[in-house]
Amino acid sequence: ALTAMKKTLTRDQGYSPPSAMPDYLIRHATLRQLQVFEAIVRIGSFTRAAEELFLTQPTVSMQIKKLSEAMGLPLFEHVGRGVQPTEAGRELYDACRRIFETVANLEMKLADLKGMRRGRLRLGVITTAEYFAPEILGEFSQLYPGVEVSLKVTNRDSIIERMHANEDDLYIMGQAPADEVDVEVFSFAPNPLVMMAPRNHPLVDKKNIPLERIAEEPFILRETGSGIRDATLRVFEAAGLRPAVRLELGSNEPIKHAVVGGLGISVLSLHTLTLEGVEGPVAILDVKGFPILRHWYLVYPKGKELSLVARTFLDFAVQHGPRLRARMESMWPGLRQMVEASEGPPRRSRKKGAR
Repeated sequence: ALTAMKKTLTRDQGYSPPSAMPDYLIRHATLRQLQVFEAIVRIGSFTRAAEELFLTQPTVSMQIKKLSEAMGLPLFEHVGRGVQPTEAGRELYDACRRIFETVANLEMKLADLKGMRRGRLRLGVITTAEYFAPEILGEFSQLYPGVEVSLKVTNRDSIIERMHANEDDLYIMGQAPADEVDVEVFSFAPNPLVMMAPRNHPLVDKKNIPLERIAEEPFILRETGSGIRDATLRVFEAAGLRPAVRLELGSNEPIKHAVVGGLGISVLSLHTLTLEGVEGPVAILDVKGFPILRHWYLVYPKGKELSLVARTFLDFAVQHGPRLRARMESMWPGLRQMVEASEGPPRRSRKKGAR
């Protein structure tokens, strides 16, 4: 059997026998150093790479210093306040991507051999999904306690970057990629975007408020790269209007506090009111053209082979969808008729994107 294996490996043109192994790099470079290097190139910052990897900046700098010494060439150059890879750094980055893809595939195959007793699930979600994704992950972990889970919460642009870098198994998005990456898409729950105002705002309890009237109000907008921002601006642009933006903020909770504080009105997902409900300090305005009826999507790059753990979680999350829908309808009983009148895309589709 050993002889047959040797013959098989010898016939594999991509296989390098031990005598051709890169002995120097194997002895002087580590996967951890390559991981640190890859994060710096992808993010463009030593500080932010250290934060992502939960390392101190001196540790990151030391790892890169050792890696540069092992390579015998500088890997970064300073450009303004940022860093960019040198020519040697770009070559190493390409190699890193291939190495980590190979290691990830090995990890997936080993996990499949172990079944659901062990394994790893990496989930990337947009910021608004933080109101329900941890709950789904928690229930999944109770069913499969041997599975190690990780959750990355960030905005839409960053999620697409992570998708290009193949950093996660699955993604939850409120708007599937359009032209950025070819994906498999699973629609599993409604994600209505509503106009919010402080409870004491004069427009509360008014009916069919024209969007022209909303355009007169101070407006709080999500940051550039947010899917909610894009969807909101499209509605105003379709009506030939622009919101009177007073403030831009990078996450949902600060926006809700700013709304309560009277700094303006805003558009957010109904999911952001999960804890306090619709009768709390934030009120929902009845505005023409709202809610914007969107859906939650489970997404992964087309052609990507999912691990057993990822496939199991995808099915689990899709089955969780009706519960999310029921929760939204209990918060806002009129939502059911709106969703049924404008049903979203089919449960699964293969395409470049979904608007």
